[in-house]
Amino acid sequence: MKRLVSAMLIMLLVVGLAAGCGTSQSQQQGQAPAEQNQQSEGPKKIGLVISTLNNPFFVTLRDGAQKKADELGYQLIVLDSQNDSAKELSNVQDVLQQGISLLMINPVDSDAVVNAVKLANDAKIPVITLDRSANGGEVVTHIASDNVAGGKMAGDFIVNKLNGKGKVVQLEGIPGASAARDRGQGFADAIKGTQIEVVASQAADFDRTKGLQVMENILQAQPQIDAVFAQNDEMALGALQAIEASGRQGIIIVGFDATDDAVKAVNDGKMAATVAQQPEQIGSLGVENADKIIKGQQVPKYIPVDLKLITK
Repeated sequence: MKRLVSAMLIMLLVVGLAAGCGTSQSQQQGQAPAEQNQQSEGPKKIGLVISTLNNPFFVTLRDGAQKKADELGYQLIVLDSQNDSAKELSNVQDVLQQGISLLMINPVDSDAVVNAVKLANDAKIPVITLDRSANGGEVVTHIASDNVAGGKMAGDFIVNKLNGKGKVVQLEGIPGASAARDRGQGFADAIKGTQIEVVASQAADFDRTKGLQVMENILQAQPQIDAVFAQNDEMALGALQAIEASGRQGIIIVGFDATDDAVKAVNDGKMAATVAQQPEQIGSLGVENADKIIKGQQVPKYIPVDLKLITK
């Protein structure tokens, strides 16, 4: 009887040891696929939510970001907000579900974007703003041209061309966008103390068609216009169409962005000047600094991008 009990105990011990060895092997075998999955995970993802891709400036910004992302080995997920703050918020919700390591956002509206920024903050995803700032939420860095300086650059050019006196129209961008506010401020600073009168200042939402329509109405209402400052080139080109159709001569047109169409219009003598931003560099710097942030490095709160005036 004792021998039988002893034999059973030995068998149980052997089975237990075998099971233990089997579990250990299984765990080791189970670790290998996990490690393989970790190694085979794709590149880290950066989200880019952009105000609109129906504007050459932002297309160039996206292309600059894509080129740098390819260079640094990141997957760039780009979503177009179509100049709609509600869609922008939905885009941010969407891209946050895709496992991004950082969000870059070019806001439609500096106030409305705050909720989108806070969504990323709540998800512990760092945020970079491009070209236009956010008026709230936690943003690691803002990368943009000095729009106040650019507006002043355009204003100084007009003041010089008109010898400090005349009647001027301003076409404004999207109300609430920091770029519109800042460019308008710079322009106002430039003409302050001169004899230049702003006879009309209306929003055309950074859009060429709206720029055309707004300028048509202003031309009908204002018998004398010496110059037009449009806060971006799309509106400037719309204003140019309206002026050409009206047959009015000698109106100076100054835009902002130096898009290809605007630079051609300057070289053809149809526009007087445009303030050159560098959208490709803004996009590229966005990804370059995203890489630093993802790696735990410090970056400045504001990264300026140089401007210059393009004339014939």
